[in-house]
Amino acid sequence: MITPEPGRPLPFFVYGTLRPGEPNHDLFLRGRTAAEAPARLPGAALYDGPGYPYAVEQDGEEVRGELVTALPEAYEDLLTALDLLEEYAPDDPRNLYERVARDTVRADGTPVRAWVYLAAPPVAARLRTRGTRIEGGDWLSRR
Repeated sequence: MITPEPGRPLPFFVYGTLRPGEPNHDLFLRGRTAAEAPARLPGAALYDGPGYPYAVEQDGEEVRGELVTALPEAYEDLLTALDLLEEYAPDDPRNLYERVARDTVRADGTPVRAWVYLAAPPVAARLRTRGTRIEGGDWLSRR
C-alpha cells in the first residue's frame, strides 16, 4: 500500500464526466489543476449509470481514467466542489459514492495513492447484480 506524505494532499483519480472532453472537466477542473495524466485503478470494475459511471471494487478488473493533481491553492475548494458534485458527505447512508483513498497506477507503472469516488456499498451491490458493466473499464469507450 502507498501512503501519502504527511500533510500532502492526495491527487484525484477521475474516470467519468471529469475526464478531458467530458462535460464536467472544464466546469470543475479547468484552472484548478497542476497536472493531469493517464492512470488506472486496479481492483475495480466500471458500471454505466444515468449519464455517469460508477467504479465498483472488484478483484481482477481495472478502471481507466486520469490522475488529477490540484494546484495547492485550489485543493480545498476542489475537494469541496467534487464532494458536492458526487453528492458525497462523510458517513451519510444516502451517499451514491464514497470518497476513499486507493492505490492507482500511472501509465509508466508508478503507483500513486489518490482520492477515488467509488459506488457506495448499497449502490455497488445493486450494480453487481443488475448493472451494465462497461467492458474494458474505460468510460470514453462507450461512444
